[in-house]
Amino acid sequence: MDAYDAILIPGGGVRADGGLPSWIQRRLERAIEKRQDAYLITLSAGTTHKPPPLDTDGYPIFESVAAANYLVKRGIEPQKILVETSSYDTIGNVFFSRMIHVEPLNIKRLLVVTSEFHMSRTRAIFEWIYHLEGLPQDCEISFDAVSDVGIGEVMLIARRQKEAKSLETLLKTTNKISTVSEFHQWLFQEHGAYALSAQVIRESGAVLGTY
Repeated sequence: MDAYDAILIPGGGVRADGGLPSWIQRRLERAIEKRQDAYLITLSAGTTHKPPPLDTDGYPIFESVAAANYLVKRGIEPQKILVETSSYDTIGNVFFSRMIHVEPLNIKRLLVVTSEFHMSRTRAIFEWIYHLEGLPQDCEISFDAVSDVGIGEVMLIARRQKEAKSLETLLKTTNKISTVSEFHQWLFQEHGAYALSAQVIRESGAVLGTY
């Protein structure tokens, strides 16, 4: 089995009671299987598509914290779990994982675990952002997809369609942005989840069940 310095698990929803949908649990279980002594890095504050659930004290439940709590309950020592609570989409997952954890810890060998429906776009985003000019280029990234079993057919079809459309849009953006400074400007001046003046586009319908 390959050894990694860290395994990154993108967020993908948290329920009103703080529980995780089956597809996220499956990502976390795969990360546990693969980890050996690697850090497990859970990603995402939440999503722009719906408000976060609140705990009994009225504070938001971050997706990455809910995932970290799941890992602790599965016996993973807390000092080997890192959370990222700055992002609200996959692009943010990737950028903030690099800036908050991978660079400070000098992590070199990464495994990214996500769902099949999410993998094509996730891979494209990691390969884009982690190889921007201006960043060290010495990270080795592997990918592992878990099955979509358990997601309702209507929701899964809607999400796959959304992923395909988003990937098409993403590739147009990657062709225009190649440096970390260009990316930073785009993220905080144009991206709907992070730019103050940009319009936030929210999903509705069946696809919302996959967030």
